Amino acid sequence: MSQTNKTQGPVKRSEVSKLRWTWEEMKNNKTAYFMVAPFLLLFIIFTVLPVFLSIILSLTDFNMLQFPNFVGIDNYMRLFMDDEIFILACQNTLIFASVTGPVSYILALLVAWFINELPPKIRAVVTLVFYAPSISGSAYLVWKTLFASDSYGWANAVLMKYGFINSPILWFSDAQYVMGLCIVVALWTSLGTAFLSFIAGLQTIDRSMYEAAAVDGIKNRWQELWYITLPTMRPQLMFGAVLAITNSFGFGGVVTALCGFPSVDYAAHTIMHHLSDYGGSRYEIGYSSAIAVILFVIMFASNIVIKKALSKVGE
Repeated sequence: MSQTNKTQGPVKRSEVSKLRWTWEEMKNNKTAYFMVAPFLLLFIIFTVLPVFLSIILSLTDFNMLQFPNFVGIDNYMRLFMDDEIFILACQNTLIFASVTGPVSYILALLVAWFINELPPKIRAVVTLVFYAPSISGSAYLVWKTLFASDSYGWANAVLMKYGFINSPILWFSDAQYVMGLCIVVALWTSLGTAFLSFIAGLQTIDRSMYEAAAVDGIKNRWQELWYITLPTMRPQLMFGAVLAITNSFGFGGVVTALCGFPSVDYAAHTIMHHLSDYGGSRYEIGYSSAIAVILFVIMFASNIVIKKALSKVGE
């Protein structure tokens, strides 16, 4: 019998070289590759290439006007040995990320789980109520009004009325309160896209799986959540984790909107602020690229840790 050709099905990988097998698979699935080509092209141009370009520029002294001058790891040495503000920014970023990342992720999952148990009509209204703060342009205005630095601010007015304070507290101008308030606001606006993806994932779970699990010994809702719900919606969990990491490490906009730039005594100064300062204000592109590379490495490592943790769900 003659050897299998193209018309008789896909070529087996064991029969040909790896390169030819890959090429045959691409030809067999050319329609799928054609469909993803626009996104893949944009992803390479606007994500992959900038990352590699940042890595290269981080090894240079570049000011946007002159040709880059190769300086090796001098920018990284300067960051960790001479730049005290960067060390403070790293500390603030890690504090913020370690609080807002896990808390917002778990909060979004629990709220989505709660909403999924509601009747459809009520579910739509409650979803909008929880999702609205993340898309509202006036979210920061509400908090700036609530914690205004004069006696007309709601928080100051209540505290002064009941005798807890004698004079208004300068909430967003006092290093003692800045970080805490920014974390609260970030959590309040954290129920965004990940929250909606969790609801969508919960909606796609086959209800018969719970009936089968009950026969196999699942006794309560928490066991259903751990052994059925979470393993079934792993793609949504991973998507939500990526968004949570991205938001928690890139929260500079929250601080800038509430406290200005820079924040008082750099109390809420983050890596994103440091990057914006050197890249957008001082035009030290080589130095800012080094900052960007470090932030990328931190976020990439966090994604790997989260991926491994999610792989243990349901075990």
